[in-house]
Amino acid sequence: MNYELLCNKVISIVKLTGNFIRKESLQFDANKIEYKGLNDMVSYVDKTAEQKLVQNLEKLIPDAGFITEEKTINREGKIYKWIIDPLDGTTNFIHGIPAYGISVALYEGGLPVMGVVYELNRGEMFYSYKGGSAFMNKKEIHVSVNPDLKSSLLATGFPYYQFDKQPQYLKLLEEMMQKSHGVRRIGAAAVDLVYTACGRFDAFFEYNLQQWDFAAGCFIIQQAGGEVFDFSGGNDYFNKREILATNGKLTAEMLEAIKRYFG
Repeated sequence: MNYELLCNKVISIVKLTGNFIRKESLQFDANKIEYKGLNDMVSYVDKTAEQKLVQNLEKLIPDAGFITEEKTINREGKIYKWIIDPLDGTTNFIHGIPAYGISVALYEGGLPVMGVVYELNRGEMFYSYKGGSAFMNKKEIHVSVNPDLKSSLLATGFPYYQFDKQPQYLKLLEEMMQKSHGVRRIGAAAVDLVYTACGRFDAFFEYNLQQWDFAAGCFIIQQAGGEVFDFSGGNDYFNKREILATNGKLTAEMLEAIKRYFG
């Protein structure tokens, strides 16, 4: 498998889909949204974008499986699996807030080998592939070098369902706000992750995520020199759906705080 060549083809597919989303953003009718669950919205834009991605990615690896947010396809795949969020930050898109994008990851034998995240409003394409570095619009990127919380800017996401962990989350958030330059909540985990990969954020933490939210972004962070853990400091973030992603220098300090509230 030539991962670099394959990644370039995926980037072209993602750009085409991004053009569709941009066009729809200019004429989107918020009355056409549907609800999958509490505060969990979807539109025809999400579904159509996913169909476009699936149809074109199928041509690259015909026997690959898919994990997709809108479940427009159901296929396991023995070796390869695409993990897709066609529009990460749907709530932002619906309300006209310019922070959303497309996330596509490829797993081979259960391990990530490619990640592509396209932030549509700034036109920034983040990507990496097995054996390569991490890039944004063809420029190599790296995580930040900030050595501690007091010199760092953090990112997180707020729960919009399953509020049972909200009390300890708010206590953690209070501590992080007091110990850092601040905590930002953009509303699109894939974007938070790639912003951490390129050093805009120094760390990102969130729970109750879905695999399509973070599969590509976590791989890109690791390729950019960062670290990714679950809240216990282990590597089972894919199944636990809780993410601590840092530049490596903040890991111990942040894990110590997280374990106080999510131990």
